Amino acid sequence: MIVTAGGLIQGLGMGLFLFPHNIPSGGAGGIAVLLNYFFYLDMGFALWAVNFSMLVLAIKYLGNRCTIWTMFAITVTSLSIYFCQKTIDIPFQNVWIDLITGSLFLGAGVGLLLRQGVSNGGVGVLALIISSMRGVLPGRPLFWINGFIFLLTASIIKWEIIVQALLSQWISTKIIDVVFKIRFYHGYPFAYRKK
Repeated sequence: MIVTAGGLIQGLGMGLFLFPHNIPSGGAGGIAVLLNYFFYLDMGFALWAVNFSMLVLAIKYLGNRCTIWTMFAITVTSLSIYFCQKTIDIPFQNVWIDLITGSLFLGAGVGLLLRQGVSNGGVGVLALIISSMRGVLPGRPLFWINGFIFLLTASIIKWEIIVQALLSQWISTKIIDVVFKIRFYHGYPFAYRKK
């Protein structure tokens, strides 16, 4: 349920708020924007294709369980993006409001996935590998890897994207780390309480 929720929330952020303005949600999102720009591929399908190409690394470094759940999360996210773009029409859209809203959704969704040991696909696989090998939170390596891809995307499409993409990444990676650090405490059942 948590993986499904993470994939849906991430897809809502991308499909409703970020992708309509061509703001890449991350490294995989940046490559998906380029595929859409050059080949007119549907954004959901382009993101799915990019993400699945990264799963070779997930199998090698993160194991079969992580890979299977990552495949599931990628599929949920891509379907969420597809249905959002095909069925939901937001009448008023402002690029800066959408950037903030989409980044909050994106960060919450990715954070839920990463805390379950599941990558959000794409370069999230690399961030999770670095996080597990170095014992650091996944937000920082995700930011730097994505930054390089944003430079490439901005140089091809338009330079304004780099500012928007980096701001989106900064917001979403902060949310990722907050969600990743949340500790859930379980209460004792009533029958367990001492008299």
